[in-house]
Amino acid sequence: MGKRATIVTAIPYVNATPHIGTVLDQISADFTARYWKMRGEDPYLVVGTDENGLKIREAAEKAGKDPYEFVKEISDRVTSLLTSIGVQYDDCVRTTEARHVRASQEFFRILKENGYIYQATYEGWYDVSSETFFKETDLVDGKSPDGNEVRWVSEQNYYFKLSAFQDRLLELIEGNPKFILPESRRNEVVSFIKQGLRDAVISRKNPGWGIPIPGDESQVIYVWFDALINYVTASGWPEAGWEDKWPAKIQYIGKDILTRFHATLWPAMLMGVGLPLPESIFAHGWILFGGEKLSKSKGNVVLPLELVKGLSERTQIPEAIAVDVLRFYEASIFPAEGDGSFTYEDFDRKYNSDLANDLGNGLNRSLSMSHRFVEGKVPAASVEPEMLEAAANAKKAFETAMSNYRFDHAVEAIWTMIRFLGKYTDTRAPWALAKANDPALGAVLKSMLYCVRTAEGLIRPIMPNTADEIARQLGLAPISNWDEVATEASLPVGTTLLDPTPIFPRLEIEKTQPQKVEKPKKVEEKKEEKVATVEAGPSLISIDEFAKVQLKVGRVLEAEPLEGADKLLKLQVVIGEEKRQIVAGIRKAYSPEDLIGRQVIVVANLKPAKLRGVDSQGMLLAAVDENGSAILLQPDREAPEGSQVR
Repeated sequence: MGKRATIVTAIPYVNATPHIGTVLDQISADFTARYWKMRGEDPYLVVGTDENGLKIREAAEKAGKDPYEFVKEISDRVTSLLTSIGVQYDDCVRTTEARHVRASQEFFRILKENGYIYQATYEGWYDVSSETFFKETDLVDGKSPDGNEVRWVSEQNYYFKLSAFQDRLLELIEGNPKFILPESRRNEVVSFIKQGLRDAVISRKNPGWGIPIPGDESQVIYVWFDALINYVTASGWPEAGWEDKWPAKIQYIGKDILTRFHATLWPAMLMGVGLPLPESIFAHGWILFGGEKLSKSKGNVVLPLELVKGLSERTQIPEAIAVDVLRFYEASIFPAEGDGSFTYEDFDRKYNSDLANDLGNGLNRSLSMSHRFVEGKVPAASVEPEMLEAAANAKKAFETAMSNYRFDHAVEAIWTMIRFLGKYTDTRAPWALAKANDPALGAVLKSMLYCVRTAEGLIRPIMPNTADEIARQLGLAPISNWDEVATEASLPVGTTLLDPTPIFPRLEIEKTQPQKVEKPKKVEEKKEEKVATVEAGPSLISIDEFAKVQLKVGRVLEAEPLEGADKLLKLQVVIGEEKRQIVAGIRKAYSPEDLIGRQVIVVANLKPAKLRGVDSQGMLLAAVDENGSAILLQPDREAPEGSQVR
């Protein structure tokens, strides 16, 4: 096997189940691996679990479990979670494994042999929660900078000569702009190094848990020191053949562990042993919830599978598609420069606007109109130039974003094209072209289907299950080769299209607030005045009663007279991702051809009825003119199908 494109991620502590912030590294790595695989590369995605350290032993004791039993349970839970959210990893390194113990001890031995390790007494503060040493001057109100409790430690330890690598690290980082990404993080690291690096404590007194120092079992290797080595453990080092998987091409971590560890200690360790360094280290920001970092200790976590299952229950979509929604959301808010912010409201909003309205509606309209106007097959026509340009631009922007590991930009590149599809459809109006027998109809529908097919290829690294479903509805094999994306060859003429099936049914977001309804003031009647008799009008209803009526925007895809009825038309109306049959008494005012493609207002929660033996699943809103004829109501400008009318 040749050289592999290795991707490594931060490895979570096994003291609790990972939240949506914890798995950001692994999901990012999976986006990357799937994309590289489409481009013909051979990715090697490595995950792991950090199982050593005093914190783990104390957590096991608190749980009343043997430490090995404790870490295995949670490690299994972590890998099961990663599989459940679609992370296709190639290897998982548990830091209690024999191969990792061997690699860590060999790493320590070589550094000591090369003169970079010495013994001295350490006296200072230790934060067990983050497994980090701090000076007195580092403390904030008697706690660590992270706000954790600290303990005073005084013991004989081993030190790593980190200070000896200061100039080499600066030369590396300043001379290689892609080593630390993004640029703002690189600037922080350079500033930190220029303040002067201190030698690092790399051992602790042996508490009966950890990797023993080779030749001195009274000490164990400091958890941060051995955890970093997991990356080379995955390559098989120090055994033969490790060069096929190392160095890593990209390493994903959070910003909080960059400066002290991954950008200084880790590269210095590799330099000291003589191993090559990762090509790039990307340090992303945090995902905030309620303005605070997601934290297991604070209890403000959002668990991935709870989010997935909750969405699946509320929308009735398969959990595989709900997983894609989670992956899409994390990509779209990817906190590259600053921090991201999660709210349940924003999660629902993005689902409705980006997935239900834009992507889902674009697929539904393209398929529905193709079935209506070109017999449900890919037309023998050429894609129009503006759609070719939109797809080419999206693919190029996506490639640029992925080369810079900017998943938020990658999502924006795709959705710029998908939103263009909506505008293109409204502007070219296939229903009007069909009514006029315009020969451009085939090219317009081919262009719409081409855009959807291109979207299938572009979203595949991020939303693989959704991409598969789009390909299925297009009647085509999934795109697996990047070179096929945004090509007319990917959409063969004559392909039989399947009936549209909603992938993302619109999510009803209830935001009802109590309304204060004031009673009308009683008007006192004066005896000497005559009071005119007023004819009783319709009874008043409350805002709560009105809120029970669901009015939504729909679009008429098909219309035909109802046989045996002079006044009735049978319509097929798309409302969001749902297609409904509605029988309307508007035949004297409108011909079927006048209605195809038109937006209408539908009472969406009316009980189904039978009119002349035909099911009707809603009602259109219409005014009545002086002759009693219907005047259909419609938005004064295009609105997303399924939009609620308030």
